[in-house]
Amino acid sequence: MKTPASLLLAAVLAASALPTWAQQPAASAAAPAAAAAPGASGLTVAPPQASSSAPAPGPGAATPSATAPNAVAPATAGVKVDVAAGEAKYTAVCAACHGAAGNSGTPANPRLSQQHDAYIVKQLQEFKSGKRPNPIMQGFASQLSEQDMKNVAAYLGTQKAKTGFATDKELVSLGEKIYRGGIQNRQIPACAGCHSPNGAGVPAQYPRLSGQHAAYTGSQLVAFRDGIRKNSPQMSQIAAKLNDREIRAVADYIAGLR
Repeated sequence: MKTPASLLLAAVLAASALPTWAQQPAASAAAPAAAAAPGASGLTVAPPQASSSAPAPGPGAATPSATAPNAVAPATAGVKVDVAAGEAKYTAVCAACHGAAGNSGTPANPRLSQQHDAYIVKQLQEFKSGKRPNPIMQGFASQLSEQDMKNVAAYLGTQKAKTGFATDKELVSLGEKIYRGGIQNRQIPACAGCHSPNGAGVPAQYPRLSGQHAAYTGSQLVAFRDGIRKNSPQMSQIAAKLNDREIRAVADYIAGLR
């Protein structure tokens, strides 16, 4: 029969012989408490991560991948224009009214040659959506896809515009004054400030005006003034201050710009 002292010694030896995995549950139970411990700022602080042999992420690691679900690609990303396809589409759909290579011979129909492609695409989109109301142009624009619009615009941008001429000698000096200097006492800005001194415009911002038919330019200024055309608040505000004589004068002067 074993004595109490010998029994106590046997129990101590048995406890020290337990395998290391037998003590792991206790350590694991403490881990959640460490993970939820708030830091000094009150935010939850994650416990230190175990070291790994994997290399640390480089500076580009924070950049979302191209396939990330929330990534938004630019509207023109990957879009390539086809000038030849644009010429074919223009010839089939547009040339009857706007002339070969965009050089319209009809005063009521604008010349489109050498126009900035971004401006043409914007106008076609707005004809198609109805934002710029015109039943005839809406019908034609509705036949065009976004790619068609870009192709046609690219083609027209490569075509050389024919020169135009001012014809109203009585008004040409007034037209020049308004185009180059505006009318200061009525807060009418100079057209040249946005469309450039020679009417070349500014790509992606302001259209080319040089050589445009006076009848077409005049009709658009009246449409802006009278609230018929509403797709340029800036032009609506300017045109609202012009009378019929001033519109005829500046339109005629623009026709002779080169």
